[in-house]
Amino acid sequence: MNAWAAAALVLLAVPAPACLWVAARGSAVRRLVGASLFSGVAGAVFLVLPQAYDRSSYQDLALMLGVLAPAGTLVFTRFVAGTAHTSHDSAPGA
Repeated sequence: MNAWAAAALVLLAVPAPACLWVAARGSAVRRLVGASLFSGVAGAVFLVLPQAYDRSSYQDLALMLGVLAPAGTLVFTRFVAGTAHTSHDSAPGA
């Protein structure tokens, strides 16, 4: 195990469980913050692991996570917002 792999292990052992705990408990805003922080931690892990294994192609995972994580946050916000949708089921012309 080299220093890069140890750094990835530390990232997975300390901040990742804390982010998951925050994402699992509390209000919708706290869960949103936990999910966003977890995507940042996962991105950091995906940037450190290619250095540990000396494979630059693995950095594509970090790039895709960096692109897709904000979209996931927006989807999470949209579904958790809890806005009530009312349907107006009336016949046309009535």
